[in-house]
Amino acid sequence: MREWLDVLILGIVEGVTEFLPISSTGHMLLVKEWLAYKPDELFLAVVQSGAVLAVLMVFTTRVRQMVLQWRERETQQFVGKLMAAFVVTAIGGLVLKKLDFELPEDPTPVALATLIGGISILWIEMVVRKKDLRDSITWPVAIAIGAGQLLAVIFPGLSRSGTAIMLALALGIARTPATEFSFLLGIPTLLSAGALKIYEALRDQQSANWLLIAWGTFIAAATAFIAVKWLLKFVQSHTFNGFGWYRIALGIAILLVVKFT
Repeated sequence: MREWLDVLILGIVEGVTEFLPISSTGHMLLVKEWLAYKPDELFLAVVQSGAVLAVLMVFTTRVRQMVLQWRERETQQFVGKLMAAFVVTAIGGLVLKKLDFELPEDPTPVALATLIGGISILWIEMVVRKKDLRDSITWPVAIAIGAGQLLAVIFPGLSRSGTAIMLALALGIARTPATEFSFLLGIPTLLSAGALKIYEALRDQQSANWLLIAWGTFIAAATAFIAVKWLLKFVQSHTFNGFGWYRIALGIAILLVVKFT
């Protein structure tokens, strides 16, 4: 029973933090210190995929438009930019895998990335404060966002969504389209990562409690749905400064936990 409660907490944390620019990795590191259930890479990858279901539910109309109106030039351009960003991330991820890249076990780099990410948000918001921001994602921006996602893989704690959104904002894209593009890009990015982990687990006959993973995935999807809808409304009239200050506090909190445990 304790494991189910722990997975409930992990699912809520993942669902809330995956698409907000506040680092799901940083939160997971902090929360799991007080839980008996310790999530492995398979659990984290699959539960992240569950959060994608929320994006599909929120953007049902947009996804349906991309499928049914694929002959229209505007739709082709937008889907092409999403795929270009995804391909950049995917190729980079495969290169890292070939190089046997592994996530750091020491939480200190994650804490520092979370902290630096918060400072970056405040700096970018200050820079773009008086600029006229565009509503359309350009090809160079799409490529840059794909590279930004890869940067978040190398330095967990930067936040995939946070890096994508803030990079787009720094390159002159308005908050709402930058946020929407980041969310939609999360669909192929997180689903492919989850599918790869499941394939590897089955291939290697890795032992896993699939019921607990399914439970965490369901909870992540439900909470991510609320978080995504809230953020889309929030960015219409607010900056990301609050997230920046929150990340700074979180990074310091993780460093303190590391120091005193």
